[in-house]
Amino acid sequence: MPALHKRDHEVAGDSLEGFNRAMFGTWRVLDKAVYRPAAMAYKHVMPKPVRTGIRHVLSNLTEPLVFLNFVLQGKPRSASRTLARFMINSTIGVGGVLDVAKDKSINLPHRDNGFGTTLALYGVGPGPYIFLPFLGPSNLRDLLGTSSEGLIIPLAVGRPFNSLEYQLSTTIVGGLDLRAQSDDALKALLAGAVDPYATMRSAWQQNRAAEIEAIRRGDAAPQAAQGQSELDDPLADPAHPQDAHPQNTQPAPELSDPLEDPAAAPPAP
Repeated sequence: MPALHKRDHEVAGDSLEGFNRAMFGTWRVLDKAVYRPAAMAYKHVMPKPVRTGIRHVLSNLTEPLVFLNFVLQGKPRSASRTLARFMINSTIGVGGVLDVAKDKSINLPHRDNGFGTTLALYGVGPGPYIFLPFLGPSNLRDLLGTSSEGLIIPLAVGRPFNSLEYQLSTTIVGGLDLRAQSDDALKALLAGAVDPYATMRSAWQQNRAAEIEAIRRGDAAPQAAQGQSELDDPLADPAHPQDAHPQNTQPAPELSDPLEDPAAAPPAP
């Protein structure tokens, strides 16, 4: 692909850079004033076993969507393992409060998967990189995929999943927990960065490409331990090599924010 002439601070693949940088700046202000203090208060007030149980319940609720995406991707073995995990944790695990399925004797850790990944595997390009203060880094493909996922369970099941109270409470609690877990990783990533925006963009794109490639290879990555701090209670079992996040098993691809999707399959000869 011929080189693109951009302003000095622009890169290929980030056509919305001006907007994104403004949103990133807004996020940093909100994070310092609201997000991080609230997340640290949640972590301080809520006992660790309670946080872990809530995290497991919220994760268990995503398993039907993970199952559906494995079916759409033509991966019956992964789909069946996800279904078995959901049934075990929903029954023996008391609605998902206990992650029984990840025990070594069962070895069914949580696997992240979504419509964004399914679209990528079917050749849909990522579209422009997008950063939003309430969602963080993403791209157009993943943003559309996530939006679609948010409608399926409420429409298919109904109450309580379609109630505003349920959606607000789970979004807020899940967001606080994720921000608390991510604190150390964010500090390490952004501390001393010459350009924090570009640093986060590059890290997110590399991690996202590695996640999609892991699904393509058939060894779907367990839920990312993004920002895993002293909570040290990931849904995936780190004692199993196959449960390790791809970024821990092989170098992430070097990206320079290309217009092409770095996770897309290579073109046929």
